[in-house]
Amino acid sequence: MAGSNSTVQQRRGGTGKFFREMKAELKKVVWPTKKELINYTIVVFVTVIFIAVLIGIVDGIFSKLFELLMHLVG
Repeated sequence: MAGSNSTVQQRRGGTGKFFREMKAELKKVVWPTKKELINYTIVVFVTVIFIAVLIGIVDGIFSKLFELLMHLVG
């Protein structure tokens, strides 16, 4: 029972402590420069486009194989 009482005491004022600690942690963050941010954004867009094209190609291949299988079976 004593353990649960200490847990309740730790939770009191926890919200304020959380936001103070969050603010302190955000001050430690090294934010990217504008040039770095643009470069990272371009890398993400190129990667997403590449993966989308790759999935489209694989989907097309499986679609054709499925049509061929249905033609042979049906």
